Amino acid sequence: MNNLEIKRIYQPINNCDGFRILVDRLWPRGIKKIDAEIDLWAKEITPSPQLRKWFNHQAEKFEQFKQSYLIELNNNPYGVEFVEICKQQISQQNVTLLYAAKDPLYNHALILKQWLLTQLK
Repeated sequence: MNNLEIKRIYQPINNCDGFRILVDRLWPRGIKKIDAEIDLWAKEITPSPQLRKWFNHQAEKFEQFKQSYLIELNNNPYGVEFVEICKQQISQQNVTLLYAAKDPLYNHALILKQWLLTQLK
């Protein structure tokens, strides 16, 4: 099986990225769409605007943010379609979830990756 990875969109594009999915609701600052080489922009699977604004990348809120985002993911009507897209792609190549957050330890892409791995089993 191929890998499911996450990385900042600001990191260099790599052939090993495979199918590149932007998992941010807002387009990342300073990135031109033509240069990003995005295969899918999955805005619908990102945290709700209210949850994103509440979290505001504050590490001390991460556990509550994680629980709330998991609830959103489990109730997201786009979730089934997103899992199917990822399942189809990962059978052929790596899938990389791209995010813009500066903090590699406290961001929604980490939560999304773990949720997606459980859905792909």
